[in-house]
Amino acid sequence: MQKRVVITGMGIWSCLGTTLNEVTQSLHKGKSGIVFDAQRKQAGFRSALTGAVPTPDLKPLLDRRSRLQMSEQAEYAYMSTSQALQQAKMQPDYIAQNEIGILFGNDTSAKAVIQSCDIARAKKDNTLIGSAAIFQSMNCTITMNLSTIFKLRGVNFTISAACSSGSHAVGMAYLMVKWGLQKAVICGGGQELNPYAFAAFDALSAFSIQEKKPTKASRPFDKNRDGLVPGGGAATLIVEEYESAVKRGAPILAEIVGYGFSSNGDHISGSTAEGQARAIHHALNDAGVLAKDIDYINAHATSTQGGDYAEAEAIDAVFSASRPIVSSTKSMTGHECWMAGASEIVYSTLMMQNDFVAPNINFETPDEASAKLNIATQTTAKKINTFLSNSFGFGGTNSSIVVKKI
Repeated sequence: MQKRVVITGMGIWSCLGTTLNEVTQSLHKGKSGIVFDAQRKQAGFRSALTGAVPTPDLKPLLDRRSRLQMSEQAEYAYMSTSQALQQAKMQPDYIAQNEIGILFGNDTSAKAVIQSCDIARAKKDNTLIGSAAIFQSMNCTITMNLSTIFKLRGVNFTISAACSSGSHAVGMAYLMVKWGLQKAVICGGGQELNPYAFAAFDALSAFSIQEKKPTKASRPFDKNRDGLVPGGGAATLIVEEYESAVKRGAPILAEIVGYGFSSNGDHISGSTAEGQARAIHHALNDAGVLAKDIDYINAHATSTQGGDYAEAEAIDAVFSASRPIVSSTKSMTGHECWMAGASEIVYSTLMMQNDFVAPNINFETPDEASAKLNIATQTTAKKINTFLSNSFGFGGTNSSIVVKKI
């Protein structure tokens, strides 16, 4: 029998805030977390814009060895996961007695790799790199560190799927629980924010250069968008089998009912409306809902010309008859990359809990494709019973997830 899958805990560490309450307020106010980073300009970046995420103070929380082994994104993920476990009322004794899994989306650990290479080049002695560096630099840095810290005994691996990584991690956790392979999975996405991680993106001229007005730079769906703004942090969801969650008295925040995925099979960095629409259709079919049942769409839209255009076409192809309200929270956060698919489920669930749709800020002039959509230009009071979250990435990887209110 297939199991019902619910969200019992959430945690967030982002440029919109470092608690669920702070993030809810930022979403409602349409408050941007994007700033100008002088360090990037000094490093030769074409664009010095970034989301501003605070560095967590882990010294009171973890021993020295644990801290040394953690990458930047693992630190963020530790904070968001601690929040999520607390909200889910999942105590260490319960974790010790059950096989709780962990699946996280992460696709780079650039800072740790580059710093290790710098030490080796400068000192001509690899032993000076330090034994902890390997645990910072591996792509599974989040899952390996958190599974050790929280003493998890269930499924344990990392999803690497470009900007769909966080969404696919949530989707795979959903399937694990739905098929009865795990009672509960800690899942989410993490993204390092340091300049090392984004130098290659900057070299592609992918970033907005509207440096004089940082909060106006990210303009998803707007005709005058000139590129994305990088962001990061971490987001965590505790995904559980419904009956087990009820039995242990966990708070039930929402139900995941559908996961759809596809590959464009086309250009390595380009988007296709057809591939994205297939992922959306698969998610709706898995959820057993119709297009008209979707009350809100959290769009992937990153503020790039081609990507936003293709997604607008895909949304219109599926939802032209019902025209649900749409917004891209990346207008406020920038593109949180490997984290985004998970954080945007957190953002959308907070909206669903509080009966509003966050605005797609900076949307002033539609283009031919976005003119067909019902895009929220301001905070909108709205009862959301079912939402769709889209995430699309390089290599043509597409993920769509449907979540319902309980």
